[in-house]
Amino acid sequence: MEPNPSTRNDATAGALDGLRILDLSRILAGPTCTQLLGDLGADVIKIERPGTGDDTRIWGPPFVTDAQGHDTSESAYYLCANRNKRSVAVDIARPEGVALVRRLAARCDVLIENFKLGGLAKYGLGYDDLKDELPALVYCSITGFGQTGPNAHRAGYDIMAQGYGGIMSITGEPDGEPMKVAVGIADVMCGMYAATAILAALRHRDRTGEGQHIDIALVDTQMAWLINEGTNYLVSGQAPKRRGNQHPNIVPYQVFEVADGHIIVAVGNDTQFARFCELIGLPELAADERYRTNARRLHHREELIALLTRRLRQLNKRMVIDGMEARGVPGGPINTLPEVFASDQARAHHMKITLPHPLAGSGSVDLIGNPLRLSRTPVTYRRAPPVCGADTADTIRELLGEDAVDEAPTATE
Repeated sequence: MEPNPSTRNDATAGALDGLRILDLSRILAGPTCTQLLGDLGADVIKIERPGTGDDTRIWGPPFVTDAQGHDTSESAYYLCANRNKRSVAVDIARPEGVALVRRLAARCDVLIENFKLGGLAKYGLGYDDLKDELPALVYCSITGFGQTGPNAHRAGYDIMAQGYGGIMSITGEPDGEPMKVAVGIADVMCGMYAATAILAALRHRDRTGEGQHIDIALVDTQMAWLINEGTNYLVSGQAPKRRGNQHPNIVPYQVFEVADGHIIVAVGNDTQFARFCELIGLPELAADERYRTNARRLHHREELIALLTRRLRQLNKRMVIDGMEARGVPGGPINTLPEVFASDQARAHHMKITLPHPLAGSGSVDLIGNPLRLSRTPVTYRRAPPVCGADTADTIRELLGEDAVDEAPTATE
């Protein structure tokens, strides 16, 4: 299957312009993946259940409010991962819906789904059902535990992946309970891995004409990004402990209380440690044999942190942050979200964007921008997260013709 021809005619078409994605995913992992591909220029067609759509549409408050200040059906959660998509409402529980999805898949380069194991196969939409008819199709399946193995039948949710995959066991205060990351990071990272796998599979498809099945699991990807802590265990045989905001391999690298709040100190080498000690008026610590090198600081972590904690509580936040900046010592503030999006960094890199939205009383919604900055093929924001089914007729007409619009099962019986 050749890449689909571009329907765009502007001069800054994205790197993935001409690719078409059939998105049967919902919640966060799959939508994160397809939003990223959409930002890079792909045409993403989001298949939704008529009437209700993506589960996250009702995951609020907060919701988008209309001109009268009333909540609409669009939650902030849904908005976070669904821009640059077209919403097509199709009832796949009906044979006509299955037939329509199959016809759409034939016009797409990629199909991505996150149904439970075998969930789409019962409708005749599994990979094995499509691979012979559509041999060039890249088919990506996201599940909690993968397509095979003893846990493949189990449902997958972000908190379950964080628990099973180990990150919760090393997150939180030493004397507190295991703690999940505040956002659905297992879902988000799974979506990122999925996007990478899809691009790799498309590279193979473009060279050989051969599609393939991508099997990606929340738990597997969460294990993969245990990174240094996972490898620390594999090398040492010692299970890591929860250390709150402290680093397992670097000291001092954590949050400290100061006289008027909290700051981050992220000393990365011995030279930086000496500069930091000079800044806070304790230069003798850098010369102390117990703290002169990072390995020794790790060994004497508790007494060193006690000394630094006592001293920093006497100092002003601005003085310490400015002093670290002047001396090339990594560190900084702990911003609230209002401070984040009002920051010079967010403004300079357009990390808050505004897109028109038909249900918003203000006429638009604010969203988080994409961090990718490509010099030749920049990301674009072409569509706000769509209302459920808003693009059904136009999309079917464009891809399959006028007759298919009348035949489409776009409402549940």
